[in-house]
Amino acid sequence: MKLPDNYNYFTRQEWATFHGRNQLNTVTADELAQISALNDRINLEDVQEIYVPLRHLIHVYLRRYRQLVDDKADFMGKRAQKMPFLIGISGSVAVGKSTTARLLQLLLSRAFTNHKVQLITTDGFLYPNAELQKRGLLKRKGFPESYDMESLLRFLDRVKSGERQVHAPRYSHQVYDVIKNGYDLIDQPDILIVEGINVLQLPTNQQLYVSDYFDFSIYVDAQPDLIEQWYLDRFKVLLDTAFTDPDNYYYQYAIGNRDAALEMADQVWREVNLKNLNEFILPTRNRADLILHKTDCHLIDMVGLRKY
Repeated sequence: MKLPDNYNYFTRQEWATFHGRNQLNTVTADELAQISALNDRINLEDVQEIYVPLRHLIHVYLRRYRQLVDDKADFMGKRAQKMPFLIGISGSVAVGKSTTARLLQLLLSRAFTNHKVQLITTDGFLYPNAELQKRGLLKRKGFPESYDMESLLRFLDRVKSGERQVHAPRYSHQVYDVIKNGYDLIDQPDILIVEGINVLQLPTNQQLYVSDYFDFSIYVDAQPDLIEQWYLDRFKVLLDTAFTDPDNYYYQYAIGNRDAALEMADQVWREVNLKNLNEFILPTRNRADLILHKTDCHLIDMVGLRKY
């Protein structure tokens, strides 16, 4: 799978030397274990070699953003308003976006103690299963048409405009649905991280892109065969943890024939997730400011920084 040409690529060893005076002293192994997504892999070396330089790069973008906000306000003869800095994180299902998002939230909160750093996932903007069923889209869950993009765009517009107490709907992977009356409260953050497979996708009938609201964006990348392996490994862990909870979506598969369940998961990967990756997610990779490329065991072996 050829990487885009409009990036400067750095090996892990090269990337680790950038802004080397940054030292890791704010994250523990226990904290990493708590924020790691199911079946993901991350350690303190990853933090020091990949994420500490990334944190500094984000700080560069943040300074530039704030200066631009101030300069535009000065040009118009107005007082600068508080506008949050938005970070988008995209990539395939099971590639490790959630771990990256939560780790960045932790690192940025520790580095900028006077900043409020919040995180949401766009899963909450999926149509509820009942609505997907009504529209005949249940088997297309995760594809662009399964999201309420107008609501997501309105949400981002309200947050970017500095509104207080904006509700972001929640999604539960345990029940495999949007949580009725469940939401996260986004209240004028200094930095908002938005994680989801669709955050860099082009619109279908809207004039705005979701990515129009982002001030920095990351694509977490890996070969599809590796992602498939991670997806199936994660499914096995879900089966192992769901058999005691009848309310868990995976309970029906956990108590049934395991080989049949794994065959079903493999079919879902091929017919849904891989198709979605190839048709709608991967084509957005070259729109990201940064690419984190993974190899075996979720090891980040290369970082791509957009040239222009």
